[in-house]
Amino acid sequence: MRGTVCIVSPGNLASSPRMLKEADALHGAGYEVTAVVCNYTEALRAFDDEIAAEVPWKVVHVPRPAGERVVSLAAGRLARLATAAGVPVPLALAAWANGGPVVTLRRAAVATRADLYIAHYVSGLAAAATAARHHGGMLGFDAEDFHSGEGTGGSDEAFRMKMIETVERAILPSCAYVTAAAPLIGAAYAGRYGLAPTTVLNVFPLDMAAAVPRAVAAPGEPAQLRAYWFSQTIGLDRGLQAFLQAMSRATCRITLDIRGGNRWGHGDGLMSLARDLGIADRVKLLPVAPPEQMVALAAPYDIGLSLETDVSENRRLCLTNKIFTYLLAGVPVVMSDTPAQAALAPDLGAAATVVSLSDPVGMAAALDRLGGSPTALGEARDVALRLGRERYNWDVEKNILLGAVDRAFGKRRQEAA
Repeated sequence: MRGTVCIVSPGNLASSPRMLKEADALHGAGYEVTAVVCNYTEALRAFDDEIAAEVPWKVVHVPRPAGERVVSLAAGRLARLATAAGVPVPLALAAWANGGPVVTLRRAAVATRADLYIAHYVSGLAAAATAARHHGGMLGFDAEDFHSGEGTGGSDEAFRMKMIETVERAILPSCAYVTAAAPLIGAAYAGRYGLAPTTVLNVFPLDMAAAVPRAVAAPGEPAQLRAYWFSQTIGLDRGLQAFLQAMSRATCRITLDIRGGNRWGHGDGLMSLARDLGIADRVKLLPVAPPEQMVALAAPYDIGLSLETDVSENRRLCLTNKIFTYLLAGVPVVMSDTPAQAALAPDLGAAATVVSLSDPVGMAAALDRLGGSPTALGEARDVALRLGRERYNWDVEKNILLGAVDRAFGKRRQEAA
């Protein structure tokens, strides 16, 4: 055994594919791994149980605190009073004000002795930092997003971002390493806190694509594009309205399948828009599916959508797992022109089509160029398949993560010698 690792995350196992890959990679490299996770969304509990029964590392489930919302609101009021009085907000208070299962995560993390605690999200960071101090262990942080840049406007959001920054500023400098899910997320953390994050992309294992069928149009089939979008939850800030507008303007026939939870009724809102545009017969809502099925489920489509908006600084900087899911499935990506996606596009070549969400007419023209040219679409598919197999997969990317962890352990051994 090379060392013990405790991964701390407030999310469900089924909603944390990045954490699952991290745990698998570390276990495969010889580390003893325990994951402390929260039963945050009850609808995912059955998926969580299936995953926990199959993984070779230990899983510790903690319940979502019954009074989480009340504690968060009370902490927020106290933090505002402290700020108004010119008193620095204590770290614990800032973490509680942000919300999340901080207390239950911290209790479980402290009960797990480890050489290294790897935190995910802000509540995970606060909990893991306490456990690391308690046991004299190292602390690592995986920034799946630029968390203090997730605010979408409004005074409440601005204050919550300040609380997140308070937590990050107090803890991150003590980390043995920091990883980030996109280059621009890493750059944002570097600029704000003087860190040097290592980029570890949200890619997936090659074996998820081993038996993936290619999307091939039938001979003589009219010009068309089968488009696909997925997420845990369907939202109205994911660029889908603009795509529906483009669908209604395009010359080629375009269908769109939307996969995700419709808990808030946003899928119904999108279907209402589709009806208004006269394309409801070409739009379909699909249910949530397990993370390990995402690549196979994407494979039958002609294009995958990653239509991030500029609703927050984080959305401008992130590279979602959608992009790399599509590539591994051999499916070209239609991406909005956020700074992060526009920076990635040249590396993807023909496998990426960059569009503006503010220009449905231009988006329709780009879709017609793909749908109307079997040659162009075939080239895009070939490039996507090659990139997924040769570069953008976890078999390649996990070595970057393992290198960061190995260096942290190596430095600790040197300091102890």
